Amino acid sequence: MLALNNNNVSRLDAAVAAPTYDRGAVTPGIVHIGVGGFHRAHQAMYLDSLMNRGQALDWGIVGVGVMPGDKRMQEVLSSQDHLYTLVVKHPDGHYAPRVIGSMIDYLFAPDDPDAVIETMADPAIRIVSLTVTEGGYNFHHVTGEFDVDNPDVQHDLANPSSPRTSFGLVVEALKRRRERGIAPFTVMSCDNIQGNGHVAGRMFTAFARHRDPELGTWVAAEVPFPNSMVDRITPVTSARDIEEVATRFSLQDAWPVVCEPFTQWVLEDRFIMGRPAFEEVGVQVVSDVEPYELMKLRLLNASHQALCYFGYLAGYRYAHEVCQDALFVDFLLDYMRHEGAPTLEPVPGVDLETYRQTLIERFANPEIKDTLARLCAESSDRIPKWLVPVIREQLDSGGEMHRAAAVVASWARYAEGKDEQGEPIEVVDRLKESLMALAADNRSRPTAFIENRELFGDLADQPRFRDAYLAALDSLYQQGARATVASLVNP
Repeated sequence: MLALNNNNVSRLDAAVAAPTYDRGAVTPGIVHIGVGGFHRAHQAMYLDSLMNRGQALDWGIVGVGVMPGDKRMQEVLSSQDHLYTLVVKHPDGHYAPRVIGSMIDYLFAPDDPDAVIETMADPAIRIVSLTVTEGGYNFHHVTGEFDVDNPDVQHDLANPSSPRTSFGLVVEALKRRRERGIAPFTVMSCDNIQGNGHVAGRMFTAFARHRDPELGTWVAAEVPFPNSMVDRITPVTSARDIEEVATRFSLQDAWPVVCEPFTQWVLEDRFIMGRPAFEEVGVQVVSDVEPYELMKLRLLNASHQALCYFGYLAGYRYAHEVCQDALFVDFLLDYMRHEGAPTLEPVPGVDLETYRQTLIERFANPEIKDTLARLCAESSDRIPKWLVPVIREQLDSGGEMHRAAAVVASWARYAEGKDEQGEPIEVVDRLKESLMALAADNRSRPTAFIENRELFGDLADQPRFRDAYLAALDSLYQQGARATVASLVNP
């Protein structure tokens, strides 16, 4: 059994691909805040691919952890010389392991925030990238405004040299670069949120303005925040994944990453100090990300919602189980073709029918074991952003929206907290208590759930949506999830 580190890379099992470049020649160019599974399966992988071509050796990644839970990541990666194994799980059971070497350091900000700030202030750092999840952008879920009252934000405003948040770290680094006559770095969000660059720009600029209005004006004018669309299913690493890397490949890796074969990154070409040649390893570098972003949100993300509640209520527990059921596949394709796709503008270079079929194939991959419980979590942050816009556009155009309305009904039924066999459902949502209270009235007051205007606006007042929702909710109670889905499939 080999421990994963620099000394052992040349001794790996022949099945494990290893970096072909000299890691000693890699120098830092990117600081990445929020090193989780997705970053390691996505952005770091693309950079590793470039480095394997002999390129981008001056774009090495310095990872940064801000949250308390990131300490373990620092410890694991440091013990492995910042190497880790990426295992691509193919549907036929074939595993393709690869050691990624593009990360060359990892800093845990709570231990030494000044070290993180000075690293970002170094002229060699030309990009600061982020995967901090939606919550890491600190905006109010209703107003979308920056939450300046956040206690950690208040701490950072009062203590700019010892910040706790990514806002404090990044803005202090930008301030020092400005004072030293160094051009600002590009802030590149890689989070799965709509308009991620726009969101990052608003939030970091807002923090800078609260700290110093002049600094905020400079950040708004000088710092690029490119948008991107990112996509790769990357389940949380399990103990079984660690064991399989050891058993299959005789490799001791304390924190490997597993993912599906598919990967996509669409990136707005807006960088102030250059960027790696991402387009040479499959990244779509474009002037406008929005068409691709809407395609993903309204076809992939919304379809996840379309399958998860109905699937769970029908007795399934994994996405691949649902998408190996022909009835559910027909339902998902009907939603995508007749409701989601009509709301999209043309997507350059993408055939939507091929994309739809690829989505089904991805969802049906049994090796990924993507749980329905994960897809059902935090619905109040997902349905209003991914599905409600489809409903509204279809209502305005007179198009079909009864399947999307039925998905909302399946969420309302799921939020009761019991499945069709009377077994408890663990509802995971920031609005859990209020949602379950509304769902408890589904039978006595069927419109209660959709009368939540924070989530649905005036949809309950729209007769066509209300009627479709009520019909689906009644069918869920009278006939069950499977029969309800069958009633929604085109003959």
